[in-house]
Amino acid sequence: MTLEIAELGNPILSQHAAKVRVFAGAELAATTQQMMLMMTELNGVGIAAPQLSISQQIVIIASRPNQRYPDAPLMEPLVMVNPEILDQSSETKKGWEGCLSVPGIRGYVARSIGVEVGYMDIEGHSHQLVLDEFPARIFLHEYDHLIGLTFLDRVDSTADLASEKELAARLA
Repeated sequence: MTLEIAELGNPILSQHAAKVRVFAGAELAATTQQMMLMMTELNGVGIAAPQLSISQQIVIIASRPNQRYPDAPLMEPLVMVNPEILDQSSETKKGWEGCLSVPGIRGYVARSIGVEVGYMDIEGHSHQLVLDEFPARIFLHEYDHLIGLTFLDRVDSTADLASEKELAARLA
């Protein structure tokens, strides 16, 4: 199975993803493995199944320092199936975001600084987790893909958008 990143304009990126209903069998594990490989290959810190043209509610968050996010905390990759936002902080913070599905563009997006999440693992076991700061931002960004949004839908104005090249020059 060869997967490609669905880019801006692909209709799947504006659709609500379907809940995962089947946890038995190898399909879910294979899907999450492909997602993990693609995210790692493209040096991402998160990925959602719709980005691979798979309409399923699956996200992976994997905060780690890299060229785009040098101050990111290190965390083990976490696969979240059918995630739900249980609670989130009313306090927000703006930060620059990019997206594998929106190549070359970054947006200055306000996100809650904390979020409580309910989700299932690939075996169908339920979990709850509180995420703060950058991991919360990653989760909220990826969760948006499950409800048909990208970070472009979250910017306050076009003044909050920049090319990666322009932003790198600005922040240098």
